[in-house]
Amino acid sequence: MSKKILLTCAGGFSTSMLVEKMKTAVANQELDIVIDACGEGALESFLPADVILIGPQLGYAEDEIRELTENAIPVAVIDMMDYGMMNGEKVLATALDLMNA
Repeated sequence: MSKKILLTCAGGFSTSMLVEKMKTAVANQELDIVIDACGEGALESFLPADVILIGPQLGYAEDEIRELTENAIPVAVIDMMDYGMMNGEKVLATALDLMNA
């Protein structure tokens, strides 16, 4: 069964670009992972997920998102440098670490 990584940001647009980079990394590593992106307002409709990564500009909502998932799903803010550089491999590695923690 495939794992699901969900990225969320204010509108879902900037994370969509990062998702494409992450999908390339998933394909290169031959992993069975689905990656989606959504805006904060649509987050509930994209659940469940195995991990939720938050765009840095939405970092203030981390606690709120943890409450929404009742702390059942690992949640983390994406590193600002990795986000800005659209480093899909590094962000994927972060998600994998969270899923295996």
